[in-house]
Amino acid sequence: MTIAIGNDHAGTEYKFAIMNLLEKLGHAVINFGTDSDSSVDYPDYIHPVANAVENQEADLGIILCGSGNGAAITANKHQGIRAALCWSKELVVLARQHNNANILSLPARFISKYQALEYVETFLNTPFEGGRHQNRIDKIPLK
Repeated sequence: MTIAIGNDHAGTEYKFAIMNLLEKLGHAVINFGTDSDSSVDYPDYIHPVANAVENQEADLGIILCGSGNGAAITANKHQGIRAALCWSKELVVLARQHNNANILSLPARFISKYQALEYVETFLNTPFEGGRHQNRIDKIPLK
């Protein structure tokens, strides 16, 4: 699987740990994030992730910023993107099972590195349930 990842300065440390995990699991990683902790504007690093998922250059995306909110809001401006801001394992499971989330947004300043890695693994390993949930997802895009 190919995973696109993007982050601002708040998520750099976690991004490197996540990339290491993804590569150990055998996934290809496209790094769109900053590699520095110097202040940057998160949309500059999140739009490329959403574009890659939207254009099927990546199967899934992972985005990080301080709260995860700005990253999720930015990614969700793209058609076909369902970015879910998650700060617990249960939210990650539901985001995949019920919403078929294709981008995981993590709040780097509010979770531990261990939690971030756990959430990424959960995101990758939780399947979409389909059924009644697909009907709801079909109603998300504006026509």
